Amino acid sequence: MSEISVVCVYCASSAMVGQIYFDATERLAREIVRGGISVVYGGGAIGLMGRLADTVLAEGGKITGVIPKFMDDVEWSHQRLTELVFTETMHQRKARLIENIDAVIALPGGTGTFEELFEVITLKRLGLFTKPIAILNTNNYYENLKAMLNKCVAENFMKPKHLSMWSFVDQPEDVISVLQNTPQWSKDAINFAVVRNF
Repeated sequence: MSEISVVCVYCASSAMVGQIYFDATERLAREIVRGGISVVYGGGAIGLMGRLADTVLAEGGKITGVIPKFMDDVEWSHQRLTELVFTETMHQRKARLIENIDAVIALPGGTGTFEELFEVITLKRLGLFTKPIAILNTNNYYENLKAMLNKCVAENFMKPKHLSMWSFVDQPEDVISVLQNTPQWSKDAINFAVVRNF
């Protein structure tokens, strides 16, 4: 069982998504705080980002935001976080988000969330990131992604073992347990990253 002390959470900044996504975000935030786990996230104040931060803080938890300075300049950042870290670029932000964490959780989101999730999956495939990844599939949001990743394997763009790099989870209350019970990923994963015909 993996010890989870700090999680990175990827999630949406849109304030127009359905209530079901806000509710699931609140439920996850409560589970995280209940488990004594700290959060690192993208630093935003609205959408699922804002709800995550507000709930963690309301429950007495700790949450660190990481945001590029240009986003703060247009007042996108949350002002009441435990800590707010500024970066110069989006690339620096993504790197900082996964420093000294024990796991990644991806909530429903748009292109920014997809980019962050796929980068960390790619790093894991190469053995450069070995921590558990949970994808919260609220309202079946990620069913098409699940099908696409399975198709990647079926069409030999990845190996079947690569499907164990992440876990899809339907309920927020199950996320922490899934992370804790995810098998250790090999630092030598680069040795089987490429799909060969020999």
